Amino acid sequence: MPWREHPSPYRVWVSEIMLQQTQVATVIPYFERFLHRFPDVQTLAAADPQDVLRLWEGLGYYSRARNLHKAAREVTALREGCLPQTHDEWLTLPGVGAYTAAAIASIAFGEPVPSVDGNVLRVCARLWGIHDPIRDPRVVSLVRERLRPLIARVDPSHFNQAMMETGALVCRPRNPDCAACVLRKDCVAYRDGLVDTLPVMRPTAAVPHYDVAVGVVWKAGRILIARRHDDQMLGGLWEFPGGKQRAGESLQQTARREVREETGLRVRVGEAYATVRHAYSHFRITLTAFRCEWMSGQPKPRTSVELKWIAPDELGRYPFPRANRRIGDLVAREAPRKHAAGHKPVARKGRL
Repeated sequence: MPWREHPSPYRVWVSEIMLQQTQVATVIPYFERFLHRFPDVQTLAAADPQDVLRLWEGLGYYSRARNLHKAAREVTALREGCLPQTHDEWLTLPGVGAYTAAAIASIAFGEPVPSVDGNVLRVCARLWGIHDPIRDPRVVSLVRERLRPLIARVDPSHFNQAMMETGALVCRPRNPDCAACVLRKDCVAYRDGLVDTLPVMRPTAAVPHYDVAVGVVWKAGRILIARRHDDQMLGGLWEFPGGKQRAGESLQQTARREVREETGLRVRVGEAYATVRHAYSHFRITLTAFRCEWMSGQPKPRTSVELKWIAPDELGRYPFPRANRRIGDLVAREAPRKHAAGHKPVARKGRL
């Protein structure tokens, strides 16, 4: 892991923010690109928020990037560029919760504070035979307090990282490798045959699915894109105007209505470019993008911060959510040169 080779506080901080809700293998290339572009907190603080989001694009949970940038600005403005050292100080920064604060303080500064994430909770639930739901705040507090005297006896950085990796690599949610586990002789779940029963998880609700239509609106060889409000999901990113299909609507009708409601434009809806399936944390979508020709009206942002006409080859300069990026890449590849002179582009149906 590149952040372990040179565990400076800044590198540890960036890595821990990226590792929230994201696997190590996914994070590594993002971390390396991010550190190449923003090697220290001062460079990150001075960056344009759109540049930060563009480097983060595809990693998901974009509020992490916005909070990381906001925290960097706070550190440079209020702390003269000096990062916090203690768990409690880290908690004052945007985007840093109890787990992340403990991880940074222990790994970068050796503070003996247990870092309790899902992996650690799973290990402890099996080790100690905890039958209550592990996401219950009372259980999280119990685990944290039981770990405090243990981490105080050893190297805090090694302890927290060992607990995290035991959960990630050995005490896995399914098919745990008990034969390789150094905690096996003391594990209640292994002793009592409860490895497949523990930890206890609360039932999860069914994940809803939505059909979504967006319009790739063309006018004089340029495409209309919209920037989302920072306080929205996917805040700060750009997208093609569109939204959820209503009952009784065709997807073409959805695209026409959504473009009108979001931008004030009247458009002619043509063929579909492609259909994209994508899963978010709490819902799934099937997104169909249609080629639309501007008919009348001046674009006015009604549900977004900003609307902008851009050339197809400029799409790569703007941060997009993954599903929209896949559509944008297709549009940029297939936009024929003759379209720049006002000719109609040829859309291609398909799935991505």
